[in-house]
Amino acid sequence: MSNIMITLLFTLIWWGIFYYSFHKDRSRYRNCHLLAFALLSMVPFALAASGEHAKEVVYTTFLLTTAALLIVPFFLIHNGLVMIRNEGRSAAHLLSLALGIAILVGEILTAYNVILYAKIFGLEAQDVYLHSPVFLVTSLIAVTVIYGSLSFVIFMIYSVFLMIIPRSKDFDYVIIHGAGLINGEKVSRLLQERIDKAIMVYRKDPSPTKFIPSGGKGADESISEAEAMKRYLLEQGIPEDDIILEDKSTTTLENLKFSKNIIDSREGRKYTALVTSNYHVYRALRYCRRVGLKCKGIGSHVAFYYWPSALIREFIAVHTEKKHAILFILGWAFWMWFTAMLITAS
Repeated sequence: MSNIMITLLFTLIWWGIFYYSFHKDRSRYRNCHLLAFALLSMVPFALAASGEHAKEVVYTTFLLTTAALLIVPFFLIHNGLVMIRNEGRSAAHLLSLALGIAILVGEILTAYNVILYAKIFGLEAQDVYLHSPVFLVTSLIAVTVIYGSLSFVIFMIYSVFLMIIPRSKDFDYVIIHGAGLINGEKVSRLLQERIDKAIMVYRKDPSPTKFIPSGGKGADESISEAEAMKRYLLEQGIPEDDIILEDKSTTTLENLKFSKNIIDSREGRKYTALVTSNYHVYRALRYCRRVGLKCKGIGSHVAFYYWPSALIREFIAVHTEKKHAILFILGWAFWMWFTAMLITAS
């Protein structure tokens, strides 16, 4: 069997595993890593298919990857400054800036230590530095940054995948995930984007569909988020009979739990879509699994400058869950141990 067929079979196996897991449950965290492995499995096939041009493919891929790695921290830093200018200073709005600085520091330390470790310049002080605690500490910092960055990239790729995959257009219910109101009664731009996306789904749907605007009344709001969404839907020409309010919830989990109760109490088919902001789809699907709600997640548009910080928040939220926090720390501890062993053995 030729190398091309072997590598193609290897690629198809990984994509088959990913497809099975994804089709079974889109909210599983393992899908993030399975998609990454499926994408990486295409590299050997690409090299085998390129034949005598394999070296050029490797060289070009290396240059493009290096360029991307160098650009990323500066993009995040710039994005963080734009975020602060447009949204104000808060811990949440500083995430993109902080991550960009952390990645830049990690890349500088990595490049510096790799150069010294490889003894490229032949400096006399290299051996002293390579066996010093400073080299060990800076290497461990670099590994920590690289590990965290790669984990985030894997999470980001799957989140983007959820945004762009084709989806069915036949739904019986469209849940609209709530968000804060302006002046306690007017839908915000973020919430308007969600409602407009839900209306688009509604108008393209061949079957009769019901909206479920979901969100209760906050302490600083004069009406519930669901009521504000209903008023906006009526302004857009949606019949009142097609709107079912869920106006008691105060959290994302309650949004979905109470919406599920409404759907379960009604007769007929129950194909359901959940519309929320595109960066929030994955975590919302995880909540859906927790409450037993079977649905498809659909992401609405958000301003591009807002997306990186919002996705970082989603990544942090997922990894603060007990199970994923433990797995994340165990993975980090392994690579720290491996790096320390590699350095001390040299």
